[in-house]
Amino acid sequence: MPPVARFRSVVLDCPDPRALAAFYAAVLGGTPEAEEGSDDWYVLHVPGGPRIAFQQVEGYTPPEWPRADRNPQQFHLDLDGGATWAEMDEAHERVLKLGARPLDVEDREEKDFQVYADPAGHPFCLCRIEQPPA
Repeated sequence: MPPVARFRSVVLDCPDPRALAAFYAAVLGGTPEAEEGSDDWYVLHVPGGPRIAFQQVEGYTPPEWPRADRNPQQFHLDLDGGATWAEMDEAHERVLKLGARPLDVEDREEKDFQVYADPAGHPFCLCRIEQPPA
């Protein structure tokens, strides 16, 4: 049986869609584009990846990670931070310079990931992804 639908995009609510789209473009590549005639909706076409959209929400309240009792995290993005700890260290420094905030960067060797908040407060992980053998 064929699928019902095809994946189109992930949409993140935020107070400033242009700024958040620029953050993710710096992290993932691509060029954010505003919806024609609108400053409250931006789309980022990630090269070789998904489409991420950003929509302005008045009164936006970011999730509080890891608190699920108030404004629970509905999802997060897992991003490939590299195959080595040196690559992960470089990715860590770069996302911090772009405005990310560390949420959980302890015990990375045991977990193989580190958790951050983007500038609007959405959690995302930099994951150490071992490359498949050549």
